Amino acid sequence: MRKKSYRLDEKGLDALIAHLREQGYQVYGPKVEDAALHWRPITGCADLPRGWTQELAPGRARLEPDNSAALFHHWTCAEGLKAVLHLPLVRIMAARRDNGWFRILDNPPPAARCAFVGVRPCDLAALAVLDRVLLGDRYADDIYRARRQGAFLIAIHCQRSAPTCFCASMGSGPRARSGFDIALSEFAEGDAPEYFAEAGSPAGMDLLEACGAAPAPPDWSRAVEEGCARAAAAQTRRLDAHAAPQLIDALFDSPHWDHVAKRCLACGNCTSVCPTCFCVNYEDRTSIDGREAERWRLWDSCFTQSFTYIHGGSVRSSVKARYRHWLSHKLGRWQAQFGTPGCTGCGRCIVWCPVGIDITEEFRQLQLSAAAAASFATKD
Repeated sequence: MRKKSYRLDEKGLDALIAHLREQGYQVYGPKVEDAALHWRPITGCADLPRGWTQELAPGRARLEPDNSAALFHHWTCAEGLKAVLHLPLVRIMAARRDNGWFRILDNPPPAARCAFVGVRPCDLAALAVLDRVLLGDRYADDIYRARRQGAFLIAIHCQRSAPTCFCASMGSGPRARSGFDIALSEFAEGDAPEYFAEAGSPAGMDLLEACGAAPAPPDWSRAVEEGCARAAAAQTRRLDAHAAPQLIDALFDSPHWDHVAKRCLACGNCTSVCPTCFCVNYEDRTSIDGREAERWRLWDSCFTQSFTYIHGGSVRSSVKARYRHWLSHKLGRWQAQFGTPGCTGCGRCIVWCPVGIDITEEFRQLQLSAAAAASFATKD
């Protein structure tokens, strides 16, 4: 559909959230909790992080007070949308022994439809990756589908880039191009923020019309494009995902894997905060009297030694092997499996790594190793 643009003030954004709630959506937005931003249920603009921005660097994430009236003067929540749509812990089966009978109990009904306000372009791209993995193959994930189906997405274009962002090199930002119902860009120079709003779907257009949104000034669209272009140009981190599969195959035995393994704690933080990592495990629980049993699904990580346990031990017993697998799958194998990289350049793995391991720097070091090896071979 042809995108139509509107002008919203803060009251209009509040009305938009109210309309979604009236339509039965559970509305989520970035919210301050435990000294970080998380996706949490919101009821209006008052729940959004006005007066806060972020300091993001390798191994460091801090909320900082900000004098702006902006509601989105930050970048990403600690987790991606998968924390709401691909639940970290969910019961998939329960059974009870009762009077000699064995009964399978009903699971709780699916939650209300989800709506998200303030989705960054890198997280929109991550959602498309998750859709391909969890819905696009022969065996779809019914739990994910029940929560993803009918989700309403309100994106926010990035007019500034965090120091850890590299979405421009991954083609996933700073401007959202598709995958949203409404996309906003925030102008907060005055006492109250205003928003350039684009409808990306018929449902988004209907909602904006229902809120009485006025047409956007003609020059706002150009200002948004220029702001996003500046944000892209300001990014100092880059990653060439197209070169990754061949490079990783060529350097499978590179000494650099030993170097990064000496720093990696194998804590799994990177996989928890990554918006596309989807691995799970299953856990059975039985009551002490043996009358009740449950099976739960929970997030797992390829950094845990037990993740690849089979009879006789784990396939990847060393930290070196586990880090190499993670980076190889994220940048190389994912492309062979699903047609896209498993990384969108959000930078969360850099920020939330306790020792500040930087995926873009590790990849650059691999490229330098390959170049050095090629130069040595040429001299020979």
